Amino acid sequence: MTLQTSFSVGRLRCHALEGGRQRLDGGAMFGVVPRTLWKTRIEPDERNRIPLAMRCLLIEHPDGLVLIDTALGNKEDAKFLDIYGVENQGLEGATQLEDALASAGFLPREVKWVINTHLHFDHAGGNTTMDPDLENDPRRHIRPTFPGAAYVVQRGELEFARHTNERTRASYLPHNFDPVSAADRWQLLEGDRQILPGISVRLTPGHVPYHQAVMIRDGGETAVFVGDLFPTAAHLPLPWIMGYDLEPLRTLESKRALLADAVRGGWRLLFEHDPRIVSGVPVQAGKAVELQEITPAPEPIAQVSG
Repeated sequence: MTLQTSFSVGRLRCHALEGGRQRLDGGAMFGVVPRTLWKTRIEPDERNRIPLAMRCLLIEHPDGLVLIDTALGNKEDAKFLDIYGVENQGLEGATQLEDALASAGFLPREVKWVINTHLHFDHAGGNTTMDPDLENDPRRHIRPTFPGAAYVVQRGELEFARHTNERTRASYLPHNFDPVSAADRWQLLEGDRQILPGISVRLTPGHVPYHQAVMIRDGGETAVFVGDLFPTAAHLPLPWIMGYDLEPLRTLESKRALLADAVRGGWRLLFEHDPRIVSGVPVQAGKAVELQEITPAPEPIAQVSG
């Protein structure tokens, strides 16, 4: 299986990197949508969990490599991996993300910017790594995975992640972002902002208050890495909103606004969690929006146990 899907946005060469799989409860993933409806889109397993990709995006920019989101990382224990059905073991690198990066021809030390849509464990877990070169060594510690990179997130999101409550603390794990702070690698944003020419962020609150989508524009073409605003293509209908979203009515308006702009502008949507679809272009079809020009996802690799 290939671990990356390459395409271009104008002159910007991009690689969708397969960072592994996880499984989350289907009811939670579709909120108020009845199981009889959502299961026709994604079939659940015997524990009512649906398969989800942990897809990241690498952009070859003239000013350096940009990585959007970092999947789960290698720091969680066996119980955690079982609960969330995680399959992200690397065959060569610390995780499948490092393998995917290598398949695109690059190493972690070459990444110059890491942009997090938000800091949940399946989007920012790979920000840091339990040093894979010091296994069974007392000097082993958690460090930034991308030592030469500036890590970019909304200032409000980092503060929100640091001050959790009973509802949010399971998703925000300090070892995914505190070592980045200790290394003084954060570049904190406040609102919509251009990061580099052709790469900008757009606030899309709802899933969490400071969630951001990442816009890639060049040569009259636009692609959007939508993160958890539209976790899968099945979430294109406006009311199909995750139970995980903290502010679902804000999600509704964020979805409405971005989808209208995408249809109007012919933008390509890049899906982080869809196990079968990397991207597609939304078009109006009567009252509904459907996806065209679909790029299918590669088949997942078989995980080696033991």
